[in-house]
Amino acid sequence: MTERIAIYARISTEQQDIEKQIDQLVDYTNRHYPESNPALFKDESTGTDTERSGYKRLMDSVEEFDVVVVRSVSRVSRSIRDLSRIADEFEDAGTKLEFKNEPIEIDPSSDDPYSKAMFQLLGVFAELEAEMTRHRIKDSIQTLQENGFKWGRAPLGFEKNDGELIPTSDFDNVCTVLEMVDEDEMSQRKASQRLETSRTTIRRALEDDDRRQLYNLD
Repeated sequence: MTERIAIYARISTEQQDIEKQIDQLVDYTNRHYPESNPALFKDESTGTDTERSGYKRLMDSVEEFDVVVVRSVSRVSRSIRDLSRIADEFEDAGTKLEFKNEPIEIDPSSDDPYSKAMFQLLGVFAELEAEMTRHRIKDSIQTLQENGFKWGRAPLGFEKNDGELIPTSDFDNVCTVLEMVDEDEMSQRKASQRLETSRTTIRRALEDDDRRQLYNLD
């Protein structure tokens, strides 16, 4: 039975060549999965398609594929926590995720101890990354307060608890969206829609040096 294969390609600047990336992925699948005729999903986040619509279409249909091949971890994930979340989605779908440039694969159906260890390690390092982020945020807030900075309202992604700033459950998503806007991969309008806030709030988070520290944008 021929395995159902999908490939996902993404570029974030006009200087990158998405066709070259696609050719490399097709060559990889031809060598590893002969006669597979892979389905193609792609995003060219250069100002016209900043919402990763190709990736969204892929994940909407991920259960239809046996294997998804991506060039590298950086094409789908911005952090270990993000990768851990993606791994859970592929596990739920029963779909294998392969990275062409790294000796990593996430295979829910495998009994290989290495694959199982990958899932476990992702969870461990995701929690470690979250803890490091919490400490960094706490240090940033303390430094700003020592310098006399005060908030009338809690900044985007935070809430106040007895006068103390606490990251909300959506903080990771806020950081991801702001980073994409900062790197010209998403418009402020799209970001405001995704985070259900105003463009003024997005702009303030990006342009205020003190607030940028809160989102690790420096």
